[in-house]
Amino acid sequence: MEREVFLPNDIKGYTTGSKSPVGNLVKYVYIMLGVLFTGIGAVGTVVPLIPTTPLMILAAICFGRSSQKLHTWFVSTGFYKRSIDRFIQSRTMTVKIKVILLSTITTFMGLSFITMVLLNAPLIAKIILFAIWLCHVVYFGFKVKTAK
Repeated sequence: MEREVFLPNDIKGYTTGSKSPVGNLVKYVYIMLGVLFTGIGAVGTVVPLIPTTPLMILAAICFGRSSQKLHTWFVSTGFYKRSIDRFIQSRTMTVKIKVILLSTITTFMGLSFITMVLLNAPLIAKIILFAIWLCHVVYFGFKVKTAK
């Protein structure tokens, strides 16, 4: 739902029917945010502390508000179709996706925990890492419904 702003003919060379530069600025901000969320979400596929799905959903929203062409491209990517589309449509995940997701999270967080132990990290850091892992397990294991 984009609103066009029309300026009178005599303002700084804009003719009737031209879009406001403010509208274009907002469009470019949404594009930059979409690219940023996509990049961070891509990193989140291998770094367990970065939530991939919410960032990709935000990227889809930003692309949807900035450009139909970018939104169409984003929702047609394989990553979106495999990982997010079913979740967006039905709020469910297959058992296979849940197992892959939780295995990856557990592996990387386990490696992070081992590194913390070897480097004598403070106990509070280990407790926080464990709590984050536990939240992932509870959310994806019990909150997200399993697709049949």
